[in-house]
Amino acid sequence: MLLKTFCIHFTGYFAVIFLIVGIGLAVSNVFEHFVQSMVKKEVVLKNGTEAFKAWENPPAPVYMQFYFFNLTNPQEMLDGEMPAVVEIGPYTYREYRPMEEVNFQDNGTKIAAVNTKTYIFQPNMSQGPESDLIRTVNIPAITLMEKFKTHSIIANLISAYMRGENDGLFVTRTVGELLWGYEDDLLKAFKSFAPELDDVFGLFYKSNASNDGEYVFFTGQQNYKDFARVDTWNGESSLNWWTSDECNMINGTNGASFHPVITKDEMLYIFSSELCRSLYALYEKDVTVKGIPGYRFVPPSAVFANLTVNPANAGFCVPAGNCLGSGLLNVSPCKNGAPIIMSSPHFYQADEKYVNDVFGMKPVKELHETTIDINPITGFMLQAAKRLQVNVYVEKIPSFSQTGNVRTVVFPVVYLNESVVIDDASAKKLKVIVVEHNVLVNIPFMLMGVCIILGVIFMFLICQKKPTESTAADVEPLITS
Repeated sequence: MLLKTFCIHFTGYFAVIFLIVGIGLAVSNVFEHFVQSMVKKEVVLKNGTEAFKAWENPPAPVYMQFYFFNLTNPQEMLDGEMPAVVEIGPYTYREYRPMEEVNFQDNGTKIAAVNTKTYIFQPNMSQGPESDLIRTVNIPAITLMEKFKTHSIIANLISAYMRGENDGLFVTRTVGELLWGYEDDLLKAFKSFAPELDDVFGLFYKSNASNDGEYVFFTGQQNYKDFARVDTWNGESSLNWWTSDECNMINGTNGASFHPVITKDEMLYIFSSELCRSLYALYEKDVTVKGIPGYRFVPPSAVFANLTVNPANAGFCVPAGNCLGSGLLNVSPCKNGAPIIMSSPHFYQADEKYVNDVFGMKPVKELHETTIDINPITGFMLQAAKRLQVNVYVEKIPSFSQTGNVRTVVFPVVYLNESVVIDDASAKKLKVIVVEHNVLVNIPFMLMGVCIILGVIFMFLICQKKPTESTAADVEPLITS
């Protein structure tokens, strides 16, 4: 009898203890903080860490897809009609992007490197060969026209040369030439007037088997939020293309890595040398990639909004006060004066005017939005798709008969989709971390579960004890009598 009473009391006491401990641990988030502390120490750019290995030579395959806009009505466009284009692609390349010339600095708190990118054509993942022909605007000619449109003598010389060579506002070139470069006779002939221009033109000329300059990153050793954050690019801590200090700031990582312990309410900053600026992404929704939970971050429309919508973007108006509509970015200052304008594919999130100005534009969120899926515990990228479109500003220039009666338009040339999905080996390692994290952070709830079980046992024993005691009390008077 005493043993049974002891068991009942023992069960009740431990049920209460487990309940108190479980609630205390859940409220204080002890195990969550412990896991975060361990991750913050491990996710550092330091020899031997998994984070450093993934940063130095990303294991997941990266693919770059190019989609061209083939012009179908060149003569009608010269006559003032709306341009009509047909999307052709993808032309897919496997991208290799190891960090090279790695050099630790400042006692391991910073690391310098160049990010060399090499592109290998993938015929089986492409619509056609690199020899496919594309008709588009003649960007070298437009560049020279814009550059010398106020210099009548040089403009007349360029126009006369173009007539003699039968050059016009449009050109037909192969995919390979448009991407990686071809020698342009017009640029070569007038190089003495514009020595900063190269004889060779290509949308991504000098980008293959090359890098965009030296970066110095923070390693995250002193502060986990500084992991892979860019300190300087090409020796500079800020840019000089834009008209405000805020717009010239270099913020965030290079977009390939992010700090651990990411929350839904923070901004993820990214510096893009392609866009010649920094931008940010905000949390959109929870996702799961290969069984691993993640947060999806996307750049909001405010990033490329007109200054009337986002006054902070006034500095991106170049020259000062010369502002485009929402969704566009004039990058000519960092492209040797070429009238290049960047946007999202098909003018997604841009003013409706730009979509309506070109027949064939069909913006779709799922196809044309830039997305970044990140595991919030480690900051490791699960999946990403960087989508950008290269456009050219086209207008009628009276001193150049080659422009005819063309209407002023932002003409789409090509858009890219640079995508990556975590590889199976990395996913397997990350799943282990996620499982360990889930087990640890759920210990308080496991204790509360044990409390519930003990509580049920306690109530059962109490109920069993009462009838027994009651029966004993009824029998005792009968024995006595």
